[in-house]
Amino acid sequence: MNQPTHRRGVQSSFDWPIRVYYEDTDAGGIVFYANYLKFFERARTEWLRACGVDQRRLAEQSGILFVVSETAVQYRAPARLDDMLVVASRIERLGKASVEFAQEARRGDVVLASGTIRVGCVEHATLRPVALPSSVSEALRREPGLFQQGMSTATA
Repeated sequence: MNQPTHRRGVQSSFDWPIRVYYEDTDAGGIVFYANYLKFFERARTEWLRACGVDQRRLAEQSGILFVVSETAVQYRAPARLDDMLVVASRIERLGKASVEFAQEARRGDVVLASGTIRVGCVEHATLRPVALPSSVSEALRREPGLFQQGMSTATA
């Protein structure tokens, strides 16, 4: 089973290992570009789980969902079948109803893809933005959430 690690330094992160499977590659034998978004999603989900945020329970009990509202990804080098990658995730900005993550996929010290992903908190029935529950905000601010002092907090 995958095990997270936590890196400390100027910018702490939650690291999640991911192996590249055949289904992740394209006809050229390299990871299909859209699959990096899947890798990023898995790492964010595991990071939230490590923070004690159960997304299914949150949806069932409060009718709140997280949805991706914006992404920007830069591709730098290819990953190939059987590569062992690490996806690093950290919060860049915690808003009233959204969280902006910085994420990168690495193979060893080589950054393969990096990006920012903005996730909004919405009501399931209407898909309208709602404030993050205080329990979620608090979870994101403590270990292993790795919320950085000095990261911006905003109203969005």
